Amino acid sequence: MRNFQIALLLLFLISFDLLAQEAKPLVYRINIRENIGSNTWIYLQNGMHEAITKEASAVLLHMNTYGGNVLEADSMRTAILNAPLPVYVYIDNHAASAGALISIACDSIFMRNSGSIGAATVVEGGTGEKASDKYQSYMRGIMRATAESHGKTVTIHDGDTIIQWRRDPLIAEAMVDERVVIPGFADSTQILTLTASQAIELGYCEGVAESVHEVIVAHLGYNDYTLETYNPTFYDKIRGFLTNGVVQALLIMFIIGGIYFELQSPGIGFPTALAITAAILYFTPLYLTGYAQNWEVLLFVLGLIFIVFEIFVIPGFGITGILGILFVFSALVLALIGNIRFNFEGLPATEMFRALMVVLGGTGMGLVLIIYLSGRIGKPGFLQFAALHTDQEGYVSVPMEPVSLVGNTGVAATDLHPSGMVTIEGNFYDAISLKGFIAKGDEVVVRRYENFQLYVVRYSGKAES
Repeated sequence: MRNFQIALLLLFLISFDLLAQEAKPLVYRINIRENIGSNTWIYLQNGMHEAITKEASAVLLHMNTYGGNVLEADSMRTAILNAPLPVYVYIDNHAASAGALISIACDSIFMRNSGSIGAATVVEGGTGEKASDKYQSYMRGIMRATAESHGKTVTIHDGDTIIQWRRDPLIAEAMVDERVVIPGFADSTQILTLTASQAIELGYCEGVAESVHEVIVAHLGYNDYTLETYNPTFYDKIRGFLTNGVVQALLIMFIIGGIYFELQSPGIGFPTALAITAAILYFTPLYLTGYAQNWEVLLFVLGLIFIVFEIFVIPGFGITGILGILFVFSALVLALIGNIRFNFEGLPATEMFRALMVVLGGTGMGLVLIIYLSGRIGKPGFLQFAALHTDQEGYVSVPMEPVSLVGNTGVAATDLHPSGMVTIEGNFYDAISLKGFIAKGDEVVVRRYENFQLYVVRYSGKAES
């Protein structure tokens, strides 16, 4: 009997301890301790998801950053403003530039005595010089809007209407534009940066603390709490790297370059492998994070099929080729934005702008790559052996009689846009137009023979130069 009572007592104590642990408020910490970019955006997304799943009482951003990319910062501040949980930030050193924007979005700001917040002027990534006023205007706008989102109180005193902002939007603008004067804090020659005491005086800081524990106990009022921290995995870091805008633009460049050079020299080889690898690295992290949908990947593949069909089955360039290019471009853009079957409701304009800039930038770099490498093939350097040279010793396994066709005239058997087929003396040859597109049936003259292809121009009694 005595053993049964002891067992019941132990069971009661264990149950009481479990209930006590469950009753403790959970504070979920997300570290923002590097430059703002694709990595920190992924950390915030994953951390917020974990906090919601675990029914946390609050999210605490532990911040120390000198800034970073505005577009990722804007995405992060939007996620914070729309979060179903209260989000606080503890600035234990710096919250500069993009870090200031993210901090102002939080429900409350706490700072170490030595901390600072501000200096949100947009600068050029390569040089560090101040960006044009177009970008400053955009940053001023989102800083002001973020400050205004925390609301205001309107009172009437002696017939006068008094508006009291919780966070004065003018102060947020002064962190971007030195022309905004905050008397006693920044004149017309200074970008506003606030110390902890100044931030408290201006309503941009709710309290000073020297540790996360002090923030939670002294300011949030949780004397007995559970603290969990989001720890990014190696996969998170790889995904963050691959979803960086510059890396995505480079992947698009390799996709376009690989496809072009493979179509120029058909056969499964290095260009195909490069394009496939780049496409997998581009779409996989976006697919796993829910941005790229199945139909968007299929749209990309369908676009490639249309382009290949246009080139090899119906030479020329018509509706199939145009649709192929449109499908590929659309798939690359749509994979970067969070739409659901073309439903763009609530989609931030900055997200669409970023997607277009990444794809257009990658396309532009792809064209530059094509032009550069096309001129380097066969010449001294790393592409020297990408084409055969005339001084090859031994036997050549392909017929060389087309060399004798230089100067001969023929007829375009297909449209040359710029590649296609020509007939000379009843024989068909692969050919490339050296100048503009040539329509089927036009008379052509062979200007040179190189890399086993004829290079032709339109002929009208006199070869065009």
